[in-house]
Amino acid sequence: MAKFQLTLLIHAHQPVGNFGDVFERAYAQSYLPFVDVLSRHPSIRLGLHYTGSLLEWMERAHPEYFERLRGLVERGQIEIVGGGYYEPILVAIPPADRQEQITRLAGYIEKHFGARPKGAWLAERVWEPQLPSSLAPAGVEYTLVDDNHFLGAGFELSELFGHYCAEDQCHVVNVLPGLKALRYLLPFRPVGETLDFLRRAAGEHPGAFAVMGDDLEKFGVWPGTNKLCYTDGWLENLFCELEKNADWLETSTPGHAVASHPSFGRADLPTASYMEMMEWALPTAARVRYHALTQEFASRPESLPFLRGGIWRNFFTKYCESNLLQKKVVHVSGKVRKLAEKGSRDKAFLSATEQATSLLLRSQCNDAYWHGVFGGLYAPHLRTALWSSVIQAEAIADRLSHRAKQYANVAQIDLDADGREEIYFTSDRYASLLKPDDGATICAIDCRATNVALVNSLERRLEAYHAGLKNLGSQNYQGAKSIHDQMRVKEEGLERWLHYDRWPRHAFRLLLFSPTKTYQDCATVSLDEDAALAGGRYRVVDVSKTGATLASEESADWPAEKTFAFARTPNGFEIGCDVSVRRTAPGAASVVIGIEAVVNFLAPSAPDRYFESSGQRYPLRWASAVPASSLRVVDEWQKTEVGFKAPAARDFWISPIETVSESEDGFERIYQGSQVIAIWPVELQAGAEWKGNLTLAVSSVD
Repeated sequence: MAKFQLTLLIHAHQPVGNFGDVFERAYAQSYLPFVDVLSRHPSIRLGLHYTGSLLEWMERAHPEYFERLRGLVERGQIEIVGGGYYEPILVAIPPADRQEQITRLAGYIEKHFGARPKGAWLAERVWEPQLPSSLAPAGVEYTLVDDNHFLGAGFELSELFGHYCAEDQCHVVNVLPGLKALRYLLPFRPVGETLDFLRRAAGEHPGAFAVMGDDLEKFGVWPGTNKLCYTDGWLENLFCELEKNADWLETSTPGHAVASHPSFGRADLPTASYMEMMEWALPTAARVRYHALTQEFASRPESLPFLRGGIWRNFFTKYCESNLLQKKVVHVSGKVRKLAEKGSRDKAFLSATEQATSLLLRSQCNDAYWHGVFGGLYAPHLRTALWSSVIQAEAIADRLSHRAKQYANVAQIDLDADGREEIYFTSDRYASLLKPDDGATICAIDCRATNVALVNSLERRLEAYHAGLKNLGSQNYQGAKSIHDQMRVKEEGLERWLHYDRWPRHAFRLLLFSPTKTYQDCATVSLDEDAALAGGRYRVVDVSKTGATLASEESADWPAEKTFAFARTPNGFEIGCDVSVRRTAPGAASVVIGIEAVVNFLAPSAPDRYFESSGQRYPLRWASAVPASSLRVVDEWQKTEVGFKAPAARDFWISPIETVSESEDGFERIYQGSQVIAIWPVELQAGAEWKGNLTLAVSSVD
């Protein structure tokens, strides 16, 4: 009788834009020791998947690792599995880009390891029913999802010891169900429990196979797992026990498991990911209710598959910053594809088009588009890397599409696909998106000379895990546990930073509030500004290639008008915002009027990023009120500076934007940029009008 098989597909990934020391630490703690242990057990066979961003780094930093992998491939011990080159969520990018991502990684693997991959790792196991129409034409024969996908379609757990066929428009791909039970056993439970699970499965399903697909980082990078797996020998023990039980059990690469077992038949799977992801994707209030419901039904595991969370695309609704970046990438993808359709044979044109394509693919790396325990939306350096790539890709595409070196364009389009038109300004110096329906604010400013996204901040939101911070106490666990079960803090007193914004963090928001407020009220989000002026709908009065005028539609007592003007400067560009506010209510009123800017230069403690006022330098986490005569913020690392000019303003109020979020290392406070508000104390009689201006002067720094 055929032996029962254990099929492991182990996935290794580092996001585009992650720090070099993080790559190196993961290599030393996980990637290298895992292969060291595997090499000592030649009968152990499994699948390994490395993303393109990680392979590129390894090729530069540790070419000897490639030699190790080639040796394991040659003796048939490992199968290198493909996927999207930069680990995109495939359903979130255009079909043509899916093909390019998959075939690009397949070509890289074939070049370096001698065989074109038959399988593809699916980023975050995000599945939608139409995916076979993208996977199969790209040469993918199989992929892996979770048992959760199958259980949600009505399959029984006992039916998941093999593989199925998924089809869309007659395109077929084999699908392997990764078992959650194995994900939680490896490596967090004693090895004997894994063998007990496999022995029971072999008795119930002779000749079948069980699959686990999960992160290589859980074998050394996750807290406590390096000691567990290598110092304490858990991984060595696992492989030894698998070898000792070779009379009834063997390991198999995923490709061999598929090839050596007939398909169980057809599986029409719902849109899904792993259960934790489907919880994270829900809006906060719904996530809290959903979690309570799963706890209530924990004693009825047969019912849990029918308690469905959200879908991965919910992150675009939950986080407008994620949606904006993704829609920008889709928009730029269309521009880059048009270049390829021109069929030019000019070498310079073709080289620039290839560069733009590579940058576009980099901007599709999934991590900065979502947030859970792992997702990097809250990590500014990961968002920045994607923004930088898509900014550069779009600048190349626009340059190749214009004959003139200097140009300016405007388009009124619904770029972020929220049902409301924005005004999109582009030129050889900048790109900027103005949202009339959100207070006539600018949500994105791209400096094309340095490929820097100047706003790139994050709204402070209530997250489901914030309630746990106040009750953490003795739960600051140590040791090796699944990340999903850990609660750690990287800084005491984080609950002091739990304040929540009323609006997304955009530039040129108009704030009208009481004279009793001070700059300290910015940090606690307690200015209590007039909602209609700050976040209400504005009507577009006039639009040109270099500016626009908009009028408020929801403020009865304080009607306002904003006029934006974009201008080239010798070393950059300026965005000016002229604002007029009238008082139509009876009687006089004393108020403060502020025009807000938001700039994020990422590293609050780095000496090469700083504010400068009256000749003095201050760190980015600076909070203060300073005279409005002189203020600029400088990023020498990204070679960009922003000067603030506000004629007749009394002060600039400066306050850092701090979020508190969850990560694999625990709860942490993260700097998400600074708000700078130009301040004018105003007393207006009925019928009187106030006028002011805030100008941002953006330039590159040598």
